[in-house]
Amino acid sequence: MIDITQLSIFAGSVFLLALTPGPDILYVLARGLAQGRKAGLCAAAGFNLGVIVHTLFAALGISAVLAASATAFMVIKFAGAAYLIYIGIMMLRASGASGAINGDRRRIPLGVIFRQSIVANVLNPKVALFFLAFLPQFTDPDKGPVAVQMLVLGGVFMLVSFCVFAAVALFSGVVGNRLRRSPKVERGLNMGAGGLLVGLGLTLAFSDVR
Repeated sequence: MIDITQLSIFAGSVFLLALTPGPDILYVLARGLAQGRKAGLCAAAGFNLGVIVHTLFAALGISAVLAASATAFMVIKFAGAAYLIYIGIMMLRASGASGAINGDRRRIPLGVIFRQSIVANVLNPKVALFFLAFLPQFTDPDKGPVAVQMLVLGGVFMLVSFCVFAAVALFSGVVGNRLRRSPKVERGLNMGAGGLLVGLGLTLAFSDVR
């Protein structure tokens, strides 16, 4: 199996990667600011649960099929982009004039946030291709089945990145609790979070990087 040194290097790499701004950590930050630490933690848990799917895809070779098929890549990419834009629009609508009357009407159920995060992660083809390129670098065929090693690495990835995301969720939740004391600021945070997701969706849709 993978030795401790390799796992340590891998864990350190994942830690640095988790801190890199992307749709996942930005959504965790936005949800924590707009709705509190519980919402941020649900988003963090959802995104990291999606890692299981991408790890399985990489281990089973499905990501390789995605990398080889331009059509499959484009379909998944636009589906993911559309989903991010959809979530963003729903948040913007919930932050409209009618929502300003009653703050509770702007709050997205935690279960919904959790499910949205899983789907958004799974529908991001760049994550699938990243796992396909990244995980094999830390495997060694002489130390056992590569698929099993990739599953172990996926578990480490999920654990480390969740710790980072959870810290972001807790921090943004504390800051958001203070900012949301003003109804206008709270509405602005929700609109900002929705606008951010729409922007991320458009960025994914028009990105030509594979």
